[in-house]
Amino acid sequence: MHITARADYAVRAVVQLASLQPASATRQQLAEAQDIPGKFLETILGDLRRAGILDAQRGATGGYRLTKPPAEITIADIVRATEGPLAAVRGMPPEDTIYPGPAQPLTRVWVAVRASLREVLEHTTVADVIADRLPEHVIELQKRPDSWTRR
Repeated sequence: MHITARADYAVRAVVQLASLQPASATRQQLAEAQDIPGKFLETILGDLRRAGILDAQRGATGGYRLTKPPAEITIADIVRATEGPLAAVRGMPPEDTIYPGPAQPLTRVWVAVRASLREVLEHTTVADVIADRLPEHVIELQKRPDSWTRR
């Protein structure tokens, strides 16, 4: 799996914004706080706004605000807003893949991959990240020594 810069920046920007609540923040403030290229962040913030995660206010006191409490925004919500579905195979939902012969079981493998992503990303909220209180099953996964080994 590849976590794109777009998804990473989006999650970091939302976490940064949530940490400032109830205050708002400008694109420049978010970019500087998280070391994200400003122009790239601008398009990401637009995606998050269109998805209903952020609200933008113009003017001297303007900036971005979350539309919901951080406990109601999952990492999956943010990733989907910026990247689309959590798992796709050649642009298709995993369950729509059809393979001939001995490759047939791969459909079930890709569905399981999507399920495992959901298990982490749909159950981890922005509030969890800010409080450094990740769900227990996420903590258990990252505690495994092989989780920290690149392969």
